[in-house]
Amino acid sequence: MRKLWKQAIGLIGLVLLLAACTDNAGSEKDGKHLTFVYNFATNSLDPNVDSSYVPLRAGLTETLVQLNEETLTIEPWLAESWEGKNEGREWTIKLREGVNFQNGEPMNAEAVKASLERSLKDNVAIQNALKIDSIEATDDMTLQVTNTQAFPEFISELVNPNVSIIDVEAGDFVNNPIGTGPFKLESFTPGSKLELVRNEDYWDEKAKLDSVTFSFNEDANARSLALESGDADVVFRPEVESIESLEARDGVKVESTETFRVHQMTMNMQREALQDVNVRKAVDALIDRDKIADSVLLGYAQPAKGPFPDSLPFAPSYSEHQTGSDLAKEYLEKAGYSLEDGKMQKDGKPLTLTMLTYSARADLPLIAQIFQSDAKKVGIDVELRQIEIPEEYMAANRDWDLATYSNLTAPRGDAGYYLNATYHPDGALNFSGADEPELTKIIDELNVTVDADKRAELAEAAADYVDEHQINSFVIYPDTLVAYDETKVKNWVTTRSEYYMITNKLDVK
Repeated sequence: MRKLWKQAIGLIGLVLLLAACTDNAGSEKDGKHLTFVYNFATNSLDPNVDSSYVPLRAGLTETLVQLNEETLTIEPWLAESWEGKNEGREWTIKLREGVNFQNGEPMNAEAVKASLERSLKDNVAIQNALKIDSIEATDDMTLQVTNTQAFPEFISELVNPNVSIIDVEAGDFVNNPIGTGPFKLESFTPGSKLELVRNEDYWDEKAKLDSVTFSFNEDANARSLALESGDADVVFRPEVESIESLEARDGVKVESTETFRVHQMTMNMQREALQDVNVRKAVDALIDRDKIADSVLLGYAQPAKGPFPDSLPFAPSYSEHQTGSDLAKEYLEKAGYSLEDGKMQKDGKPLTLTMLTYSARADLPLIAQIFQSDAKKVGIDVELRQIEIPEEYMAANRDWDLATYSNLTAPRGDAGYYLNATYHPDGALNFSGADEPELTKIIDELNVTVDADKRAELAEAAADYVDEHQINSFVIYPDTLVAYDETKVKNWVTTRSEYYMITNKLDVK
């Protein structure tokens, strides 16, 4: 029954997807065309605030620097070189010569300054991440940036897609941002799709594709069906249950790669029950990571020990977590709870928890359901609440206890991004409301430390503090799954950062 219901929902999603992917006249695109289906929809292409990072992923915009995913080092992109001094408080950034925006306007120091200043003005998270005090254009192609503090990792933060460089003077950032990427926007249907055409004046090697349809569908089954029917060439995160059938189809290739992502259980530490560390540890003990990895992701995941996978050079040596309902009951007893009439209670009040989840990542609602079932066995009622945009909801509302959430923990190739965003009081993703002076002190020290070994030591200290005080729980490290028609698609690369998707190298046969 569950499978039939999912197929029905998927077919509905496929009908909507076909409407998004097909021209009104139903005609074929001229030249080399590729249709890509992504799992998160967006109603705005403003790169400074779009949390889906679609402008960068679609090849519309670029950042000053980019991440080399093999070496986890920062490389030039729109910036040609940079130099820091005064312990990373002052930076000189040389811009790449000969780059124009897609409207023909030159990308020079004044334009980049305006773009960065707009990003700082419109995005508080970027203000906190970049720690910029001032930006000056010292000549046509040189920027002088002064930070509010010593910040040796400043350049790595410029990888952030929200700091994509756009022509501010062009306006209409929501519907048609003007960037420097290999593709230009032909049309945008909010929540549905982008139609892209090659930027003939691109500063680097011209794109091999003539056009791209970048469409959205949050239903994983519909994405898989679109590939099977030939209405999509590449689908991001197909339904896990469809992988076997997709792999059995001639010409379909499924790629699975480890990523920097962790599925976590975010805990709202401002809620009364969760202010007790023993309750938080009980929640952690109820997470059956092996079952979730095997039954929800069908083995395309590894049980998580902490925020950073072992493959990262700065991942700590995590201690083994004991789990199970008996251990959860022990922690709850320490917190003053007892099981009475099948309900876990304290002072006559049952322990009930509200858990948020969202369907754009199909595995998160399933993780929530497994936790709900396991919590019920120890007398805890968990109410599941579906939301649409988790970042917006969790930032604006505190009427929840737990949330299934997915986070890229090292998209800049360093531990600093995640630790600052998630556990610093000023962090953009600090949805737990953590304000731990000792932890903040470690993160602040990390921010001004240059030595790689010392940074790794501080990252481990921060991760250990999070573990000891159970500020959030870490469930699994999911693999990134992409499926595509290999008889047609050439040069697709499944990246660990999930940033670089529609590139000038991507091609069709």
